[in-house]
Amino acid sequence: MDEEELVELAKSKLRNSYAPYSGFRVAALAIAPGGKIYHGNNVENASYGLSMCAERVAIFKAVSEGERIIDTVVVVSDGGMPYPCGACLQVMAEFGVRRVIVAGPGSREIYELRDLLPRPFSPANLPHQPEL
Repeated sequence: MDEEELVELAKSKLRNSYAPYSGFRVAALAIAPGGKIYHGNNVENASYGLSMCAERVAIFKAVSEGERIIDTVVVVSDGGMPYPCGACLQVMAEFGVRRVIVAGPGSREIYELRDLLPRPFSPANLPHQPEL
């Protein structure tokens, strides 16, 4: 799929967003190197700290299905540009995301993760190396 098709696929998942508090619906795709696509949506909670961003839902879904590397993440919203938060960027770094596509109404931007998070906390900083 090309970038426009990926954005359209992600937009088709916005209806699954659970955003009764902010009204800011977000959908995301996590795309594995082999091309398999995992969908995610933001899920809000009355206790805001328990809410989860769409990017992390998609990545965690991929990891729970056995993926350990994610090549591309697509993030879309119909309410503005849904730039990933710091927690999502750190999770992306953990699983090797290379490219991030962000799309809002009438706009699309493409980034390399290293440009959005130039100095992530890395497993290389840990006293032991985890098995990925």
